[in-house]
Amino acid sequence: MQSISNFVDGFQHKGMRKKLIEVLREKGITDESVLEAMNTIPRHFFLDSAFDKIAYENKAFPIAAEQTISHPYTVAYQTQLLQVKRGEKVLEIGTGSIYQTTILAELGAQMVYTIERQKKLYEQQKDYYFKKKYLNIKFFYGDGFVGLPTYGPFDKILITAAAPFIPPKLVEQLKPGGCMVLPVDEGDVQRMLRLTKQADGTVIEEAFEEFSFVPMLTGKNN
Repeated sequence: MQSISNFVDGFQHKGMRKKLIEVLREKGITDESVLEAMNTIPRHFFLDSAFDKIAYENKAFPIAAEQTISHPYTVAYQTQLLQVKRGEKVLEIGTGSIYQTTILAELGAQMVYTIERQKKLYEQQKDYYFKKKYLNIKFFYGDGFVGLPTYGPFDKILITAAAPFIPPKLVEQLKPGGCMVLPVDEGDVQRMLRLTKQADGTVIEEAFEEFSFVPMLTGKNN
């Protein structure tokens, strides 16, 4: 993440962002609320200043703790599947750069509860540029497989790392009528799934495109 002195969102950045939004449209993203949120949030704020001129390319880039900020298309795709509505409680597993978290907050979630297992990434929240603007984000250091049972149930759950299986504790924390979007490991790639919880507790599973994510790991990393 950039130092405070580098947080400038100029005409060039805004122009690059508009071009990115058109790329996302061409690739099939149709949810205008998602596109508007991504056009509002300066992605370059969440990257090292070395990536400033290429921050709006549809690429993943390295961040701290050997993690990555996802392709903009991946962020848009997952967010579109999640269908966040204003006033909903959202749980995000894998805070990472805080970019995806901010998109969820911008969409009007009542509260975004986000868990990061990497201590170095979790500590970035202290210097989070938008902390005063997005009061609807709560940061947690912990194990994503465990979730946040004391804060649930949640309307929506988003996992931003490759899960080896569907975490049962997260399914338990999903409200009836709520949904969870996650990439589940199928070897070299992951299949994007959307799970919708029914009133009787059963889950309807939908399968979508293949992606490539860093693995979702158990426990906390100091």
